[in-house]
Amino acid sequence: MWGRHREAFSMYKRMPSRDHSTLVDDVEENSALSQTSMDVETTNPSWLLSFPHVVVATISSLLFGYHLGVVNEPLESISIDLGFRGNTLAEGLVVSTCLGGAFIGSLFSGWIADSAGRRRAFQLCALPMIIGAATRTLTNKFRFSATTRTLAGMLIGRFLVGTGMGIGPPVASLYLAEVSPASLRGTYGSFIQIATCLGLMGALFIGIPVREIAGWWRICFWVSTVPAGILAFAMIFCAESPHWLYKKGRSAEAEAEFERLLGGSHVKYAMLELSKLDRGDEADTVKLSELLRGRHFRVVYIGSTLFALQQLSGINAVFYFSSSVFKSAGVPSDVANALIGVANLTGSIVAMLLMDKLGRKLLLLWSFFGMTMSMVLQVAAANSYVSGSVSLYLSVGGMLMFVLTFALGAGPVPGLLLPEIFPNRIRAKAMAFCMSVHWVINFFVGLLFLRLLEQLGPQLLYSIFASVCMMAVIFVKKNVMETKGKSLQEIEIALLPPE
Repeated sequence: MWGRHREAFSMYKRMPSRDHSTLVDDVEENSALSQTSMDVETTNPSWLLSFPHVVVATISSLLFGYHLGVVNEPLESISIDLGFRGNTLAEGLVVSTCLGGAFIGSLFSGWIADSAGRRRAFQLCALPMIIGAATRTLTNKFRFSATTRTLAGMLIGRFLVGTGMGIGPPVASLYLAEVSPASLRGTYGSFIQIATCLGLMGALFIGIPVREIAGWWRICFWVSTVPAGILAFAMIFCAESPHWLYKKGRSAEAEAEFERLLGGSHVKYAMLELSKLDRGDEADTVKLSELLRGRHFRVVYIGSTLFALQQLSGINAVFYFSSSVFKSAGVPSDVANALIGVANLTGSIVAMLLMDKLGRKLLLLWSFFGMTMSMVLQVAAANSYVSGSVSLYLSVGGMLMFVLTFALGAGPVPGLLLPEIFPNRIRAKAMAFCMSVHWVINFFVGLLFLRLLEQLGPQLLYSIFASVCMMAVIFVKKNVMETKGKSLQEIEIALLPPE
């Protein structure tokens, strides 16, 4: 060992004096960065700095949940007022047209987030939500959702709202992953699910007076414009994603935003982590073929399959048509909606507390397994040999258990995990692609659930949902890596094969 030190010292003596100073400067810089790393490892950034930015961003998730559930209770009143009562296809379209718009919005979400930035993308997602929910032109030629008098106006309004819904979720997942400290990323990621849950609960509770007050369903749509306006305005004061700024070559601005989000003592380490990876060429656009083959295929495959399994599990059939399902079991719809909202919120809060302790993978595994068991209860409730009272308890209990276990992992984890496993260069485009898969399946589940329930019967349909949930358990076990406590750069290096 001493021989190696003596050889290095001899080389140092033979170097010109100018190189001596350069070498010393490099050693001092590396020592400073190493010391910074050691300091950051022992102290985590204060949550108070990033928390306000995260809260504003999750308003988009609140709107997402609200518009998912806003037609649940008022659907019958809407069909009577607009003249399509008894037409199950039209009722399905009122639900699913919004999802078709979300598919279109999600296709463009990656391009918007990469071109305009994360903050501007939030503002652009709020705009069609306001227009589609309550706009009426001065000539009264076009009326959407809250002001419409025709089915066509309702469908156009729902489609416009859907485009905003399609932009919001992938951008929210991106933004929270990029502005959150590694130690809090799981907790903050759970805020998306909690906000979605609160939006759903808000829609269900606001819809309760719809049977007693004529035209109340219009108020349900008007209400949604308030949080949309708050989101668009409050984003002016929020931090831009440092990852996006660095990717655009705006390193000084990225440092300034890191200081707002993490505090001055963590800026050097955060920038050091970013510098480990190639920021990419701004002109080097990400093509679809690049996501579907080559070195990025594995992470895109994992992400899109997770979203597909999440939707095929049947969860949104529960959210969209819970009133109809519970009514057939003899449970009043307002009681059923309240129970579902409480189960969803409880599971989301527990997930928030456990996300950075147990990790993403474990929560996913137990969540999908719990959903499997819940659907088994539904199958048992639909069995003709089970008595009426037992069937009622099994049906209601299985439905609530399904929502609770979904909120524990299958709901919040995919939206958090995907921005973590996608490299910075393709993150926005890959999220857009995976969310497109999400919305396509979501659309057909919303459109066909009631018809499949009539054609196949509850026993067979719930058996299919149970099988999908069990397939998800196997998929997660084999393919998903744990990302708890790791920086986005560490995850990228671990998952991405070399060029």
